[in-house]
Amino acid sequence: MISSKRIFYILFLIVVSILITACASEPENTSESNAEGDPAGEEGGDLVIAKVSDAVSLDPNGSNDIPSYDVQRNIFETLVKQDEEMELVPGLATEWENVEDNVWEFKLREGITFHDGSPFNAEVAKANIERIIDPDVGSSQSAMFEMITNIEVIDEYTIAIETEYPFAPLPAHLAHPVSGIVSLEVVEEDYEAMENGEAPGSVINSNPIGTGYFLFDEWKTGEYVRLVKNEDYWDGTALLDSVTFKVVSEDLTRIAELNTGDSHISTPLSPSDVAQVESTDGVSVNQQSSVSYAYIGFNMEKEPFDDQRVRQAVSMAVEKEQIIDGIYDGYGALANGPIPPDLQGHDENVKDLEYDVEKAKELLAEAGYEDGFSTTIWTNDDRERVDTATNVQAQLAEIGVDAEVEVLEWGAYLEKTANGEHDMFVLGWVTGTGDADYSVYPLFHSDSVGSPGNRTFTEDDELDNLIVEARQMTDENKRMDLYSQIQEKLVDIAPTININFQEYLMAVRDEVKGLSQLPTQYLQLKDVYIE
Repeated sequence: MISSKRIFYILFLIVVSILITACASEPENTSESNAEGDPAGEEGGDLVIAKVSDAVSLDPNGSNDIPSYDVQRNIFETLVKQDEEMELVPGLATEWENVEDNVWEFKLREGITFHDGSPFNAEVAKANIERIIDPDVGSSQSAMFEMITNIEVIDEYTIAIETEYPFAPLPAHLAHPVSGIVSLEVVEEDYEAMENGEAPGSVINSNPIGTGYFLFDEWKTGEYVRLVKNEDYWDGTALLDSVTFKVVSEDLTRIAELNTGDSHISTPLSPSDVAQVESTDGVSVNQQSSVSYAYIGFNMEKEPFDDQRVRQAVSMAVEKEQIIDGIYDGYGALANGPIPPDLQGHDENVKDLEYDVEKAKELLAEAGYEDGFSTTIWTNDDRERVDTATNVQAQLAEIGVDAEVEVLEWGAYLEKTANGEHDMFVLGWVTGTGDADYSVYPLFHSDSVGSPGNRTFTEDDELDNLIVEARQMTDENKRMDLYSQIQEKLVDIAPTININFQEYLMAVRDEVKGLSQLPTQYLQLKDVYIE
């Protein structure tokens, strides 16, 4: 039998331990507190993030989608980064300067090593940027750097990038996840595999080695990707032991897992589920303004959408407010073009095509479709996109257009729309660089047709010229005027139905601390811990 003194002593220890835990405060500087050891016990644990779609690729050049970049950004780092205000801040480069009109110089951090122990230096940075624009690699985002003509290694930690023409957004483009720096040894192995008939990125995709605060551990396709803490990270280790990106395609299942604690974060959160989450103890809603644009695109290479009047008619037959209020529950703002309001270049005075069913019918009759036509609307299994497609299907019936909704798996959806197999499609675009050039060049320039982003197959010489002139313009006022002209031109061409500039919603368990999200939708996980 245990003595009363022994019982008292045990109870005393329990009370003291509870008080110590309760008094533990969040670290004021995560990197410093973690580097020195964290006596409060806020380190450790496996953060589980339930997401609607799996990553397509773990190679920064292998795809151009948020599910892939969400994972990659924790493994790889870029020369330049963005903060919560979309301001450019040092990454693997400490400073950069436009030393000549068409030459940028970047000073790189010293003493950085990759997960495989190999060093980061100017030669590595040069090889990675050259890989993006290598036609043999075929990066979907190579057009972001098509202006680069030469990369020179000045010394071990300095590179100079020469461009064909002055290009002010170059540092912003180097903040995009496609610019994630991969170990040179792995890059060279990947090239060797290509010579042996393997697909570009096959080695990197199976063995992604970067300098980031998490290391790749395991990818079970269609189920999860697991990352573990990089104990040797150069800027203080992450607080978590691991992060698991778990594929849970059903919205209600993601919320159920959140309630049981099987997942800590559910993203994205459907607006229609916000009230349920807010009424649940221990879970809250995180809301973030964005640089994201939601739209419905037409395949301009296919009849009848090769006719401008048809595109305009279909756009005018859709009441966008119905979608924003009924599907997005009022979250987000009505879009008048692809450039989000928080970016320089957005013109709020540009007037989009107005909702006018009678005018839409007149335009269809002029184009020879007085009795309407049949078409398809493609989407992936994102609930808002499916609901948007269904809503538009019903609205188009009023002008005699019979639209069938087809839901595709995410990877197949990207591949088939890149190949031009669709009629209409529902999608979104994130201006990941924070510069208006990336809002329009990938989506609407003829050089970007297909996987780079131009899934509407827009090819218009006047529009091309305006986009190129804007990306080359050094006078900021003239550059902004060009973007106004581009937005006006897009209203006329009507390659898309502009829906909204989104607000990001995600559900988070209360024990998750230190979490933040950028306007690009990317989660910041380094300072996260589970209380």
